[in-house]
Parts: sequence; C-alpha cells; structure tokens
Amino acid sequence: MQVLIPGALRSYTRASRVEAVGETLAALFQDIDARYPGLRFRVVDEQDRLRPNMRIFVNGLGVRDLGHALTERDFVAIVLALSGG
Repeated sequence: MQVLIPGALRSYTRASRVEAVGETLAALFQDIDARYPGLRFRVVDEQDRLRPNMRIFVNGLGVRDLGHALTERDFVAIVLALSGG
C-alpha cells in the first residue's frame, strides 16, 4: 500500500511516498522500520502507542489504534500535528 511520509521524516526514506505491507498499522510500521530503520521509533513510542504529535490517516479517516486493520488498497498518511502557543 502507499504510505505518505511527512517532510520531517523524509531523511529516513528520501521519498514523500513509500510502499509497505501489513495487515494492521502495527505490522505496517514494522515493515517500514525494516526498510527504513529508525522511522518507526519517531512515530510509535516505547509503549507501542502513537506519539502525541503524530496523526495517522487511513483513506482520509483519522486512526489512533495500531491494531487498525489494513488492506493492500489502503492509503496511509503519516502527519505531524502542529503545536505552538
């Protein structure tokens, strides 16, 4: 499936989109990390939860559960949440 990579993480992939596989978001991030070591740690914390500043969209729907099921036709977007004061 296609995965959109935000600019802040493109130093890992050297591309704005990558191909990856996985039956769940957790499996997808394992696959991405096997291809681009270190990227998963920037998105998923030590407790296997999405980091607070990360947003994941599957086919345009916001998802926070790494157990969310995926199909090979899905489009996944990793987005960095903006913060400030």
